[in-house]
Amino acid sequence: MAKKPVTLDSKGYRKFGMRDKIAYAAGDFGCNLSFGLKSTVQTFWLVYMMMETGIFSILLVIVQAWDAINDPIIGSLIDNDKRKYKIGKYKTYILIGALGLLVGGAAVFMPFPGATAFVKAVLFILGYVIWDAAYTMANVPYGTMLNLVSEDAGERAQLSVFRSIGGALGGVIPGVILNLLIWNKVTFDPENPTWFLDKIEIPEGAESAFAPEKFLSNPLTGEAYKAGDQVLSPLTGNQIEVLLGEKVFWAALIMGVLAFVCFIFMIKNITIRGNEYAQLNQEEGQKVSLIKSFGTFMKNRPAVGCTIAAMGMFLGMQSATTANTIMFATHFGQARLSSLIMMVGFLPMFLFMPFATKLVRKYGKKEVASIGSIAGLIGGGIMCVFPLCPKNIQLIVYMIGLVFFGLGMGFYNCVSWAMMGDAIDYQEWKFGKREESVVYALHSFFRKLAQGVGPAAVIAIMGTPLIGYVSALGTVGQSAETAGRLCWLVAGLYMFSAVCQFVGVSLIYNIDKKTLAKMTEELNARKKQK
Repeated sequence: MAKKPVTLDSKGYRKFGMRDKIAYAAGDFGCNLSFGLKSTVQTFWLVYMMMETGIFSILLVIVQAWDAINDPIIGSLIDNDKRKYKIGKYKTYILIGALGLLVGGAAVFMPFPGATAFVKAVLFILGYVIWDAAYTMANVPYGTMLNLVSEDAGERAQLSVFRSIGGALGGVIPGVILNLLIWNKVTFDPENPTWFLDKIEIPEGAESAFAPEKFLSNPLTGEAYKAGDQVLSPLTGNQIEVLLGEKVFWAALIMGVLAFVCFIFMIKNITIRGNEYAQLNQEEGQKVSLIKSFGTFMKNRPAVGCTIAAMGMFLGMQSATTANTIMFATHFGQARLSSLIMMVGFLPMFLFMPFATKLVRKYGKKEVASIGSIAGLIGGGIMCVFPLCPKNIQLIVYMIGLVFFGLGMGFYNCVSWAMMGDAIDYQEWKFGKREESVVYALHSFFRKLAQGVGPAAVIAIMGTPLIGYVSALGTVGQSAETAGRLCWLVAGLYMFSAVCQFVGVSLIYNIDKKTLAKMTEELNARKKQK
C-alpha cells in the first residue's frame, strides 16, 4: 500500500501536526522520568542514608547553586554555538544530555547508609553534579525548541499542553509508582521481630524509648503481635514504614534507559521549522553576553512573572514533597498512600487539558492562568484548615484542598510553557534581540535556585525544635508531636505556593490576549522587512 504523501508548508517543512505534539510530549516525559526523582533524592538521603538535616540542607544549597548556575552557562554556550550539526544544534545537545541521563540519574542514589558523614557528602555531591549536568544539557535546548517548532501562537499553546501531558505522565512513574515500590509496611516476624530498629541510630539516653520489648505488642490494645500483624509505633500509634533504599538505585537506572528511548523518539519525529541560529544576529558576530542578557531579562516583565510563579511552585509545593511523604509515614502511617493522594492533585489538570486550547484561543493564556491561580488560593486556604480537623477527617479535608490547588496548578501548567514562549518573543519585541536559549536558561536558573533553596530551607526547619525531626530515627522513631507539626509545615508550603502563582501570573505577567495580538503582528512585520 502506497504511503500517504507528506503535506508541506510554505517553507518546505512537513506541516505541523499531531506527530510534532506527541514527539514533544515524549521529550518532557523523558525529562520528568529524571526530574521527578528530585523529591526522592531528598527522601532517600534524609530517611535511608540518615544524613543529618543541617548538613544535608547545606549540601542541597551547594549542589542547587551549581544546578542554577550551569543553566545560563549552557544556555549561553548553545546560543553561541555556530557549528552545523547533522541532526540540528538543539537535537544534538539533547542527545548528549540523554546519554548522560542513562546513568546520571542512578549516580545520586548509591546505597551506602553505613558510610561516614564525609563519604556520604562526597557521594551525594558527585552523583548530583553528574546527574544535573546531563539533565541541563537535555532540558535547556528542549524547552527552547518550542518557539522553533512553530511560529503560530495557537500551535505553541498546543505544544505547551502536550508538554504538560508528557511531563505529568512522566512524573507519575517516579512520583507515584516508585513510592509504591520503595516503601515497606513493617509486619511482625517472630524470627526477627525488631529488624527495623537496625535501620536507625538511637540517640544516647533514649534507649529506653526504643527498647525492643516495646515493639512486641500493639500499643493501642496491649496484645502481643502474631506473625504477619502490622507493627505500630509505640510513639505515635501509627503503622511503621521503612524505605527500601536499595531499590531506588535500580529504579533510577531503569528510568534513565526509558528516558533515553523517549528522547530518541522525539528527535526522530519532531520538526524544527525556525532558525536555530537566529539569536546570533548581533552586529559583527558579537556573542551573546550573559551579563547583559540577565539585565534585559529582569526588565522582561512577562518572563519575571512566569519565573515568580514557577519559583513559587518549587519553593512551596515541590519543597513540601519530602515533608509531605514523611508526614504521611509518621502522622498517617501511609507513606505509600501519599503518592496515590498526590494523584488527586494531577486529576484536575488532566480534566482541563482537553479544553485548554479552546479556552486559551477564546480568552487568552494569562486570563486562563489567572483564573486557575484563584482556585489555587482557595486550595491553599483549605490546606491550612486540615491540621485543625479531627484526625478521622483530616485526610478528606486535605484531599479537598489538594483538588482546588491541583486545579489552579493544572490551569497554569497547561499554558506555562506557551506563556514563557511569548515572553521570549516579548524580549525581541521590546529590546530587539532574540536570545531564546539564554532567556529560557535564566528562567530555568531561578526555577532551579528555588528547587535548591526551598527543600534546603524546609529540611533545615524540620531539624529545628520548631518541628523536631531527628534524621537518625528515620520514620520509625519520630514523635507524635513532630508528626503533627509536619502537617502545619506542609499546609503552609502549599499556601505559599498558591500566593506566588497568583502574584506571578495575575499581577506581574502582562501579555494578555490583546497585547499578544499586537506583539505578534509587529514582530511579523519586522520579519517581512528583513
